[in-house]
Amino acid sequence: QVYLRESGGAVAQPGGSLRLSCKASGLNFGIADMAWYRQAPGKQREFVAMSTRGGGSDYADSVKGRFTISRDNVRRTLYIQMNSLKSEDTAVYYCKTNSRGREFWGPGTQVTVSS
Repeated sequence: QVYLRESGGAVAQPGGSLRLSCKASGLNFGIADMAWYRQAPGKQREFVAMSTRGGGSDYADSVKGRFTISRDNVRRTLYIQMNSLKSEDTAVYYCKTNSRGREFWGPGTQVTVSS
């Protein structure tokens, strides 16, 4: 069974930074495409960033230049460094992967950007 567990969510000020982590188990992390999504109150869950098994990455336009996704295949951990935070970044952040034709999500971690 695949398990994902996010951590690192907190309250941050506008312009501040946070780093989220997603620890994975139950899958071959080194060949897994991994992604971050987020869901703000009253809104649909949306794509934030992706790290591919081939070493590539992709970002939503709203976070390009501010967020950086990375991974440690030895520690089986996905990260996202979030800089220049804005109030509109407030959301629950989720880690996601696919394995054997199924989607797996973590329980999420809350990020609140507020002065």
